[in-house]
Amino acid sequence: MQATVKSFDPETRSGSVFLDDGTELPFGREAFDAGPLRLLRPGQRVGIVMAEGRITYITLSTFPVPESPGSG
Repeated sequence: MQATVKSFDPETRSGSVFLDDGTELPFGREAFDAGPLRLLRPGQRVGIVMAEGRITYITLSTFPVPESPGSG
């Protein structure tokens, strides 16, 4: 699934994204740390993985997302 970064706080490594339908979803440090990123900027397109109603993995949309985050 893809989304657009709304906000990102580099100190807490958390923020929020907009889905393509305009829904805003928060993501926490765990989702950011699961991916290979060091920084996000508002407006960036990202790929996300959702599980149990929350974002569990976030990366740039040009990078592949894992089928099962944390398994590798």
